[in-house]
Amino acid sequence: MNSLPFAKPFCLAGLVLALGACQTFTPPPKDKPLEAQHIAWEHRSAGCQASDCALINVDTLRFIDEPALTELIEKRLLAMTDDSPDRAPAATLQDYEKEFLTRADARWATYLQAKVIDQHGPLTVVELSSYLETGGAHGMPGRGFINYDRQQDRALTLQDVLLPGQEEAFWRLAAQAHQRWLAENKFAQEPGFAANWPFQRTDNVALKKDEVLLKYPVYSIAPYAAGHPELHLPYAQLQGILQPQYLPTK
Repeated sequence: MNSLPFAKPFCLAGLVLALGACQTFTPPPKDKPLEAQHIAWEHRSAGCQASDCALINVDTLRFIDEPALTELIEKRLLAMTDDSPDRAPAATLQDYEKEFLTRADARWATYLQAKVIDQHGPLTVVELSSYLETGGAHGMPGRGFINYDRQQDRALTLQDVLLPGQEEAFWRLAAQAHQRWLAENKFAQEPGFAANWPFQRTDNVALKKDEVLLKYPVYSIAPYAAGHPELHLPYAQLQGILQPQYLPTK
């Protein structure tokens, strides 16, 4: 190491103390719940004073200690605004606002939300919601999840948490949960319902503390009026299917 040309004994002593302090510093634990800064705003078409002005409403989160998660939330929310294959997605929510309000007709609206629904161990689970109203009989809602592993600093996919070769076993359990959902909602009694709305897989999987939650888009396994169907998989059924580190310890 090159010596400091201006160093004196007391300066060197201070440097040793400073280095010692650096060596004993420990970063915040990765299993501590993240603190989120709440960010919300609503803007309407410029100059519009009517009751049916086009608007955009955003209710999202910023994580000071996990900027990558903040960026991922914004990216996922922007992906949920994609209502035309001819239009490239906006780079930021502010860019999307300008583009949307410029082309929006009266009564058009965009609602975007991100909220933490669970935190346990190294996982922070965020639910994303959208509602796009651009004419027609009703708007289109959307849902999604982010299972963010703070130890790995990335979002997990279902393949990341399954044991090798267990994907089909997972979806067999989901299909059984679907049968329970049909019975609980009395859809199983409706003639032709199962044929018209068969079971499907979904990318919307949340690794909650007490269960694995599957949430479906509207028009996927049920009519629009059914909203976003939810299937619940208890961890007791997932022994030997999920990797052990993602199973509850108690």
